[in-house]
This record gives sequence, C-alpha cells and structure tokens, in this order.
Amino acid sequence: MIKSIISLILLIVSVILNLKHGWESLNYKNNPQSLKMMNDLGINETYIPVLGVSIILIAILLLIPKTFFLGNVLNAMSIVLIMALAMRVGNFKMVLMEIPFLMIPLVMIGLRYPFKN
Repeated sequence: MIKSIISLILLIVSVILNLKHGWESLNYKNNPQSLKMMNDLGINETYIPVLGVSIILIAILLLIPKTFFLGNVLNAMSIVLIMALAMRVGNFKMVLMEIPFLMIPLVMIGLRYPFKN
C-alpha cells in the first residue's frame, strides 16, 4: 500500500514536471531565461520545440500502464542528455541539480506503476 502511494506521488510529480518543462520549451520565446539556458547548453533554437514536444509525449507515456517503463527510460535518458550537455559546457552546478530528478524515474521503475495489480 505504501509502495503504491509513493509510486503515485512520484508519478504525479514526474508528469507535472514534464508537462511544465515541455510547455516552457514550447513557449521559449516568452521565457528568455529558458532560451538562454538552452543556448548555453548548445541546443539550437530550431530543436527547442522538438525537445518540448518529446518531453510532453514522455509525460503521456508515463500515464499509460503499458508504456510506463518506456516513459521512465526516456525520461531518464532526457535527463542524462541534459546532464551531458551541461558537462560539455562546464556547468557542473546544473549537473548536480539534475541528479535528484534522474533518481525519480529510476525509483519509479523499481516501484512499478501504482494502479497495476
């Protein structure tokens, strides 16, 4: 029971964070800080909407029981990609800040989908 509650909380947090970051990536022109961060990471302006759509799709995959594992793997891979890009430009503060967010999908894989019997 407790395992399911923790899994549900992590699922809600992960979906909300992915939707928030995806939406911000799609509206990067209204958010100059987001655009600056993406440019600092070396992400070209033409790829920012692609990144936003993919992050929103990952959030949707997390909600579907059959794609829960795939969604978590893609979520972890996207976080590792951001960490690698930050390391490439020498932004180790961002790398350290992403570590707890990398742990969320990995813990969720271990806890499994909360509503599955």
